[in-house]
Amino acid sequence: PARARRSLIGAVGAGALGAALGVRTTAAWALPSPSRPECTTGQRPAFLGTYGNGIITCSYDTTTGALTRQSSFPAVTDPSFLAVSPNGKVLYALDNSGRQGAVRAFAIGAGGALAALGPARSTGGANVTHLSVHPTGRYLLSANYGAGSVAAHTISADGSVGARTALVQHTGSGPDPGRQEGPHAHQILTDPRGAHVFAVDLGTDTVYTYRLDPANGALRPVSEVRSVPGAGPRHMVFHPTAPYAYVANELNSTVTVYALNAATGALTRGESLPTVPAGAAAVVRNYPAEVVISADGRFLYLSNRGHESVARFSVTGGGAGLRLLDTVPSGGSWPRHIGLAPSGTLLFAANQYGRTVAAFTVNQDSGALTPSGPPFATSSLGCVLPV
Repeated sequence: PARARRSLIGAVGAGALGAALGVRTTAAWALPSPSRPECTTGQRPAFLGTYGNGIITCSYDTTTGALTRQSSFPAVTDPSFLAVSPNGKVLYALDNSGRQGAVRAFAIGAGGALAALGPARSTGGANVTHLSVHPTGRYLLSANYGAGSVAAHTISADGSVGARTALVQHTGSGPDPGRQEGPHAHQILTDPRGAHVFAVDLGTDTVYTYRLDPANGALRPVSEVRSVPGAGPRHMVFHPTAPYAYVANELNSTVTVYALNAATGALTRGESLPTVPAGAAAVVRNYPAEVVISADGRFLYLSNRGHESVARFSVTGGGAGLRLLDTVPSGGSWPRHIGLAPSGTLLFAANQYGRTVAAFTVNQDSGALTPSGPPFATSSLGCVLPV
């Protein structure tokens, strides 16, 4: 099949990644985190993006993670991914009500109550599947899975979504004819500094690097790096203080370490590890979904659909390596998404087919996950966003 534009980047061992790029493991490359609502004990809002029931607002106990339903906003079609503004005052959601996807904004009121903020804005492509907010709070980024394209919109002073400033079409395919017949952009995000934008494309086995033009919001292509053929990269997360990223590969059930050249935005592919224990892959077909990292960069968590688990990895070599420590049952079927509470003491798993959200306490020394109470029964889930 046709391939993506650039040639395959050779893999290097994780221990050699830093030396290969001359990077230093230091907090100096990352900017301070943007301001967010202060984490307090008691109750905090959590938002559930669902298939068929819009956005559900809950509160969660900041000690146990127990969820209580508060309200819902049904007038959004399949908001399978949500994001919050850097100041915590606006919620952004996908909307797949039309032939082309759209993004919407909602003001977050007392207790997490939502109020529509401005009109929906087209993302320019079918089946929008991911969105994120630029760290400056000035731009909203989105990925169209069906169209294989990525887009950018301005964010107005009141937090509403403004005009679309970029729409970039990916090209190419991968070796899996059932899933990689063409481009399928699955995620778009920035590095912690906001210096570069990265689009993860499952269909072309490629992570694309762009630079967002601050003057007009255009996405300028910078570079691209290929995964192992047929891996199907889905989602990635950056180390909070070191120049490394970690990509969950949906089609071959692995997670890959990449080194980041912070100056150029170029990624270099390193080692890949299985996301389930030895022997588990022979028993059940597994499809990794979401990947998150602890605020101190010591532990990585990944959701396994099929194995129905959350994997815990230790981050080694200053960020250059990973080691699978264990897996715990996800509390339901098909954990499409996991999210860490801002405190870092709780992790939530959104089980799409099981229609549950499971809460786990996070041991601050070992990173170990412990189920906390019975799973919360709800609708078919796309994501869980504790704030």
